[in-house]
Amino acid sequence: MVEAAGVMRAVRLTGHGGTEVLEHAQVPIPRPHAGEVLVRVASVALNNTDVWTRQGAYGLPGDSQALAGWRGPIDFPRIQGADICGYVESVGSDVAADLVRRRVLIDPAIYETADDDAHPVGLLGSERDGGYAQYVIAPADHVYDVVASELTDDQLACLPTAYGTALGMIERGRVSSGETVLVSGASGGVGLALVQIARARGARVLAISSGSKLGPVEAAGAHAMIDRAQSIEDQVRAAAPGGIDAALDVVAGDLLNQGISLLREGGRWIVAGALDHYRLEVDVRRLYLHNRQIIGSSMHTPAHFRALAGLARSAEVHPVVAEMFDLSDAAHAQEALERREHVGKLILHP
Repeated sequence: MVEAAGVMRAVRLTGHGGTEVLEHAQVPIPRPHAGEVLVRVASVALNNTDVWTRQGAYGLPGDSQALAGWRGPIDFPRIQGADICGYVESVGSDVAADLVRRRVLIDPAIYETADDDAHPVGLLGSERDGGYAQYVIAPADHVYDVVASELTDDQLACLPTAYGTALGMIERGRVSSGETVLVSGASGGVGLALVQIARARGARVLAISSGSKLGPVEAAGAHAMIDRAQSIEDQVRAAAPGGIDAALDVVAGDLLNQGISLLREGGRWIVAGALDHYRLEVDVRRLYLHNRQIIGSSMHTPAHFRALAGLARSAEVHPVVAEMFDLSDAAHAQEALERREHVGKLILHP
């Protein structure tokens, strides 16, 4: 429900920095143009990219220390939030009117081309305004009807970036039934999605976590837990004496540098994050002599997201919601995300 005619609540990023740069404000409700829809936001999930965009942590080509957003400089103020479940409020010209009032999941990616295999070059909440608001504009061909899904609005909001990224990693890494995969950062949004999707695909999942998070990650579908507080290499070799077929990695850093030898012949190491650090010191002989590969994976393609929408409709995966916040508590929610004490996803309710 809008606060006043033509006005909505939103949380805007006013610059790079700490949570003090998040501004809770009233702004005009945007209007959909041709080919667009206006979506009333029911739930929006947080992602690491929200924090890193706020911090300007992505760097620029040739200047790794530059303050920048996901794909470059940010136009401020910017409404954050990529992961949105909501209800179509109105449509622009050339958009079917029967979309109105339908529950939808929004593909947050901005693609370089219209091809099924196009790479994302922008993101809602970074290169255009996102869902930390009561309403958001999206291209009509980026909204997917999920009226029939048994998943809640909060669960659906968990899917776009985390599960889209996970599905992109699994597809690009050619993970198949019967393979053994190692998942890093398994208690986070992408990590838990990797555990669930890889298991649903028929892979044997070894998941890295620690402390009180080990139990919930195992309950989400991991076949074996690897305790980060102990020797990861020793535990993986014990659980998979013949090596792993693929590593699905959002941590990188020392894990990648030291873990290449855990791959069996022809194994793949798929990287979609650098929670540890981004410097590589890999012995390339351990790559080419054993036909191993390091594969970079950023989010998903349009084809991947269509498949994800299918998973949403059939409820083949059940995202874990860790905690919910009011939109006005977005700063506290991002601080909770940075503490990494939770398992699953954090949700904002506009």
